[in-house]
Amino acid sequence: MSELTTPALAGAVAGLGVAMPMGAMSVLLLQEAMRHRRAAVAAAAGIAAVDLGYAALATALGPWVASHISPVEAWVRLASAAILLTIAARGIAASRRRPGLAPPPPPDPSARATGPGTGTGPRPAKAFARYVGLTALNPTTALYFAALTTAQGAALRTGPAGAAFLLGVGAASLLWQQALVALGALAGSRISDGARAWTFRLGYGLVAAYAIKIALPLP
Repeated sequence: MSELTTPALAGAVAGLGVAMPMGAMSVLLLQEAMRHRRAAVAAAAGIAAVDLGYAALATALGPWVASHISPVEAWVRLASAAILLTIAARGIAASRRRPGLAPPPPPDPSARATGPGTGTGPRPAKAFARYVGLTALNPTTALYFAALTTAQGAALRTGPAGAAFLLGVGAASLLWQQALVALGALAGSRISDGARAWTFRLGYGLVAAYAIKIALPLP
């Protein structure tokens, strides 16, 4: 059991690392939840689906890449760690200068509002597809998982370990996105700049910690 617990926990940390920083998609998701909770639930699933898809692609290719570069495996881990640290540093720096959340647009007068986040809104299937498309355009997510899985190629080489890693990624990302939906539906107002900045620091802090873990031992 512990052989699968370790990659599952690693996947959960990786999923939170990519999901927690409140970027543009998180802002859109919060505002969606303030208006139409059902659509926001589907949108959150769309974001998590893309995270899982990128992780699955990287997990499939990472072990193959690692197996063909075993003579320089330590240097590959170091390069992957450098990429992750760069992502973390840029994200934390950006959190210091990002503007606050824009106020949600006025409600659609044709919508039948029955409470915060419960009015008639976009169909869930349409919201899911829209957020899948928007999230897939972010190359940082693909680069993030490529660096992680290439550095851990040997650890994810077996099918069960790779599946456990993906389960952790998908579950963590989905839970975080759905937590944002619940927050947006309950709050119905702006999230403070300070709270948003802390999500960047925590999320990218996880990325930095992961980078240090895969870099050791040094070549």
